[in-house]
Amino acid sequence: MSTHLHILTLSCEDKPGIVAAVTTELASAGANITESNQFWDQQTGHFFMRIAFALPVGVPKSTIEHGLKPVFDRFHMKASVTDAECKPKIIIMVSRFDHAMLHLLYQIRVGWLQAEVVAIVSNHDASKGTAEIENIPFHCWPVNADNKQEQEQKLLDLVRETGADLVILARYMQVLTDHLSTRLFGRIINIHHSFLPSFKGAKPYHQAHERGVKLIGATAHYVTPDLDEGPIIEQETERVSHAMSADDFVATGRDVESRVLARAVKMHLEARVMLNGHKTIVFK
Repeated sequence: MSTHLHILTLSCEDKPGIVAAVTTELASAGANITESNQFWDQQTGHFFMRIAFALPVGVPKSTIEHGLKPVFDRFHMKASVTDAECKPKIIIMVSRFDHAMLHLLYQIRVGWLQAEVVAIVSNHDASKGTAEIENIPFHCWPVNADNKQEQEQKLLDLVRETGADLVILARYMQVLTDHLSTRLFGRIINIHHSFLPSFKGAKPYHQAHERGVKLIGATAHYVTPDLDEGPIIEQETERVSHAMSADDFVATGRDVESRVLARAVKMHLEARVMLNGHKTIVFK
């Protein structure tokens, strides 16, 4: 029998009977659960759950949503059901350093990332050739103090026009306004070339080199109005030594940044990341 994969994510105050109520309803609709993850945050008393399930082809998603509504209402859940076989649409933003973007494009090409890039946006024209090769619409919008709000409105318009599900800052070296960060909260991911919360702001590798650190890293996080302080999705470190220059730190960091961003994007697109205040729940 042919099936179609969907993902249910939910969060609510922890109470007895949540899992039983949800899984019973899924079973009654003929759904086959293929993966289930759950977490109880004892500090806040909140419960988080992600269930991947297969529905027989021909059974619409609305059938599940209608059947689960009494459960959602009973437990006051924040919940959503997504079609796991529908490729999300993404916008990649980049400045001059394109290594993280190129890695994303490669992982999409080979099928590890399931996504459709609907646009590449940059404040420089350095990536125009890449966009042409990949047959992706390219928008070069230079940013300065006088036109920042105008250019950000263009981005919001582009998100709406393309139906983009996610905006990715793949080393886009512009600080976004509080307005844009708030409007896209939970739908915009940044890669910071440092192991946050240390060495925020400009030239973090140089800051780390001056401090003589033995580990450097990269952090993928959701963008918020607080610079480099959004909920963290993924991180990785790499060992370095006193014999390495600041440029060696940068070169090492490029590989780490690319890997961390790609993993964070994959987890977000697969609905494996759930917001928990200033933190995230990540079901790997």
